[in-house]
Formats: sequence, structure tokens, C-alpha cells
Amino acid sequence: PSPGMQPSVPPYEVLPAGVNMEELPRSTTVLMEEQPKPPRDHLVWSLFTTVYCNFCCLGLLALVFSVKSRDRKVLGDYSGAQSYSSTAKGLNIAALVLNIITIIIVVTIV
Repeated sequence: PSPGMQPSVPPYEVLPAGVNMEELPRSTTVLMEEQPKPPRDHLVWSLFTTVYCNFCCLGLLALVFSVKSRDRKVLGDYSGAQSYSSTAKGLNIAALVLNIITIIIVVTIV
């Protein structure tokens, strides 16, 4: 070897003299990584919000974010899918609450 360099060491440990390889215990370790649970995309909820209670186009926006969430989920980007999913959920909730308030006001006035 050149000066300043360490001699190369084999990537294994040498067995001491007198030890037979067949007598040693054998084991295999397999590491399994669990896939993260994909986030919900709320597509059906957004579709119903768009069709039945599209208050100020919040249902349409929720549908757009739900589709984006599903696209991210298919690509394997679970953090992006989670972000779009939470936005769609918030828009669906906002549209639902505003529609309930509107219905209560209309029924009260009539």
C-alpha cells in the first residue's frame, strides 16, 4: 500500500483455528418496512358537496383538491396527498356548515 493509507481489511472476521463452519449456528435476519397507510382523499364527499350543496363553489374547490390528493397518493407522495386531503376536508366541512346555516335562516324566515 501507499504511504498514509491503511492496508485493506477483509469485510469479514477470520475464524479462529480449530473452529468448524458447520458447527456454528445459522440465522437470517429480514427487515420488513411497513408501508404507511395512505391518506383518505374524500373524493366521494367532495363529489356530493359539489352536486348537492355547492355553496360559493366550495364544493368544486373541494373536488379539485380531492382529485389532486388522489393523484399524489397514486404517485406515492403521501405527505402531498395528506396536505391536499386536509384542504379538501376543510372545504367540505365549510360548505356543509354554511349550507346548514343557510337552510336554518331560510326556514326561520319562511
